[in-house]
Amino acid sequence: RQALEEMRALYERNQADVSEAKAGRTDLIFLIRFRHCCLLRNQRCLLAYLYDRLLRIRALRWEYGSVLPNTVQFHMSAEEVEWFNRYKKSLANYMRSVGGEEGLDLTQDIKPPKSLYIEVRCLRDHGEFEVDDGTTILLKKNSQHFLPRWKCEQLIRQGVLEHVLS
Repeated sequence: RQALEEMRALYERNQADVSEAKAGRTDLIFLIRFRHCCLLRNQRCLLAYLYDRLLRIRALRWEYGSVLPNTVQFHMSAEEVEWFNRYKKSLANYMRSVGGEEGLDLTQDIKPPKSLYIEVRCLRDHGEFEVDDGTTILLKKNSQHFLPRWKCEQLIRQGVLEHVLS
């Protein structure tokens, strides 16, 4: 706000000096140019600040998911919240459009996994579980299996499976 007020004051002073310079005071031209350069500098600084905030808001979608905590949303302007919601919808549309029928959740793994298969232990009886190649596995309590990571991550989040770290 202070930068905008400063820019408004510089602009108004320049407007007044331009009208005087048109009347014949050529000594004001350098001052007008200097103020104009200050205006352009402030404009670049404000745009860099706004772009940095935009990048941070975009990163919030990847960090927190599609719903922002109230403590974070409190510090955002209405326009920033609107931009976040449009970005969220755009990302959701894109993820639905790629990856076949189910879509592809790009937010699932921020860092690429080291291996495509992981060892999991079943924490409770779940029943049959079908893998992509058509084989079915019986998930019984305390049984251990070597499964595709992406196929069992939902069950890990639900508390059915536990990733066994060796």
